[in-house]
Amino acid sequence: MANPPFNYHPWGYDKLKDDVRWKYGLPPENNANFAWIQHMIHHLAPNGKIGLVLANGALSSQTDGEGKIRQRLVEADLIEGIIALPSQVFYSVTIPATLWFISKNKQQKNKTLFIDARNLGYMMDRKHRDFSDDDIKKISDTFVAFQNGTLEDVKGFCAVESTEDIARQDYILTPGRYVGIEEKQEDDEPFDDKMQRLTSELAGMFEKSHELEYKIRKNLQAIGYEL
Repeated sequence: MANPPFNYHPWGYDKLKDDVRWKYGLPPENNANFAWIQHMIHHLAPNGKIGLVLANGALSSQTDGEGKIRQRLVEADLIEGIIALPSQVFYSVTIPATLWFISKNKQQKNKTLFIDARNLGYMMDRKHRDFSDDDIKKISDTFVAFQNGTLEDVKGFCAVESTEDIARQDYILTPGRYVGIEEKQEDDEPFDDKMQRLTSELAGMFEKSHELEYKIRKNLQAIGYEL
């Protein structure tokens, strides 16, 4: 497992241009994301696996050859799974990130699992989000089902895509592009009933707002201020 610094630079580009680790392409000078990925792949055992956290830009960037490196990683059948995380799950940064799962010997050949977990989790406080045990189990069970070949796609949450499917998307790995939008349950409440309910709720809100306005005016008058 690894959590390399996002979009790190400078990373020693000038001294490492001919490094043996860049099997899938020379990483750009101003961003080390694909240097970290290839460094880790280089050190994996023949059946090795790694999970790492990366900035979302690595999913779709075409800058300075990054798109070509990503293409070669997919064609080499190394990308087992991609999980999009919600924002505010890190204490140091609020930006969303992505989990990459890379395997030298995938159980499902020429297939990649995409999970969009951006709607999971709960706010621990105003700034920090965390996953519940149920959230973690949902993600892990989904991954295990994929590895076992029993997973069915869930619109808006997960999808299994072939290498050919990914090629048709220009090797962009953004999960939302594959899982689509969650299907909403049809609203079978009759229109007239709904309008009656909503207008009744709105009337109640107006009444409460008037009560609150009266109390505020009264409190201000008590300390010598008029509205």
